[in-house]
Amino acid sequence: MAEQVVLSAIFGDGHFERVALGEMINKGGAAGKIFAVPLHPELVAKIFHDRSKSQTNRLKLEAMLQNKPNIPIVEDKKTGKKYVQIAWPEAVLEDDEGFCVGYLMPLINTDEAVSLDHLMQKAVRQKEHLTEKYEDRLTAAYNVTAMVAALHQCGHYIVDLKPANVSVYKNNKEMPVAMYDCDGFSIKGEHTRYPAEYVSEEYIYPEGMTQNPEDMGEEQDKFALAVIIFRLLNNGIHPFAGIPLKKEDQMLDIQMRIEGYHYAYGLWPDTYQEPHPYSIHNYFDKKTLDMFERAFTKRHKRPSAKEWYEHLEYLYTILKKCKKDPNHAYFTSKGCGLCAMEEKFRLQMNAMKAQKAAPKKIRGFDVSSLTTEKIIADKKEKRQEFMRLNKLAFLLIFCHFTLWGVAPIWLYQFRQVLISHGYFIQILILVLSLKGMFVFLNWLQKHLPLLQNQILTNMLKVYAVINALVCFCVVNKINWAFLGFY
Repeated sequence: MAEQVVLSAIFGDGHFERVALGEMINKGGAAGKIFAVPLHPELVAKIFHDRSKSQTNRLKLEAMLQNKPNIPIVEDKKTGKKYVQIAWPEAVLEDDEGFCVGYLMPLINTDEAVSLDHLMQKAVRQKEHLTEKYEDRLTAAYNVTAMVAALHQCGHYIVDLKPANVSVYKNNKEMPVAMYDCDGFSIKGEHTRYPAEYVSEEYIYPEGMTQNPEDMGEEQDKFALAVIIFRLLNNGIHPFAGIPLKKEDQMLDIQMRIEGYHYAYGLWPDTYQEPHPYSIHNYFDKKTLDMFERAFTKRHKRPSAKEWYEHLEYLYTILKKCKKDPNHAYFTSKGCGLCAMEEKFRLQMNAMKAQKAAPKKIRGFDVSSLTTEKIIADKKEKRQEFMRLNKLAFLLIFCHFTLWGVAPIWLYQFRQVLISHGYFIQILILVLSLKGMFVFLNWLQKHLPLLQNQILTNMLKVYAVINALVCFCVVNKINWAFLGFY
């Protein structure tokens, strides 16, 4: 059995205690591990991995104890349950050799809170059984802003501010938020500043691309806070995400778009990209759009956390409930942007389904018909059809030869009638008969494969012409000897 670790805790009010560490709750992040504290169930201990930074860590923690922001614990009026919003240090922890090894902080029940990322998109909210009310996302933005404003009032900066580093309690209608790893913030001391160590891409302000986290401060927080507010109000869409205008342009990642100030949701179109097709920014209040314009474009003074706090309070006063969907809300006379985007999405899905249902063709052939079995069956059917048409062609050729062959004998029986009408009528009858026969042969040529042989078709026409002449000679007894009649 491992020996219990006992450390000295020096609290912010100056009193001293000996505390024993309990079981490890989680392995924590890059800075340290988290342990339970049996003597104080409402607290946990964060023990640093790197003991060599003892003196630096001590000075930073002492500055945090002396300059604590006013971020109160939220209490549920109905249940009396308390929700800790920030894991701010309560005491410095020393080992028996006097090294600063960590600190005590309030326990935040991670089972009751989820990353702010989960609140951004509808599919994730449904999976995590989170609130669908748009007003609740506005409340979450308000609470994050209030926390950042309280920190800035004390001169502290978060620097690595992003949705993944902020949690929201999922079963509280007031949407209180929670923040961990406060020892990683940029902390204002009495005579010096203790810088942050980390910052995350997609939330770095444009001017910060040439800076280290140690050099960043309020401007970084102001930019990252504006990004979070934009995403919460705009269905999770990042303010620098959009559709590139030219396919041949280099595909820029989000941070590169930030660096180039490619904000596509402002007063002027961006040169690189157009807005996301499901953005509802056009339904925002004009004051909100102006705030984002200042936050994301050049040569403007970014709104402070306090300005955002006051503006979000103002948005509550103009918020309107949607009559069509109780989960929706909107701010202006333009109506509900959420309803508009859902209708747009529904129409696009229906169009895609219709397109998917339509047969796909390659060179005029249905793709579904291009299977091996289908091709073999089609070949067999075409061959059978070919044979039937050829049999019909042979039958018609036989009839053609037979009819024209017996025509002179048959017409000879009516020679007196035909002679009485004269040569002109006889010739007209023959010409019309040949013309009708030629038209019929031309039509058959298009439908019967055998007759598509032009030599055969011409031969049938010549045979008909010769027999027509024979008919004329027989009826009029012309050149009997030549024709072989005696």
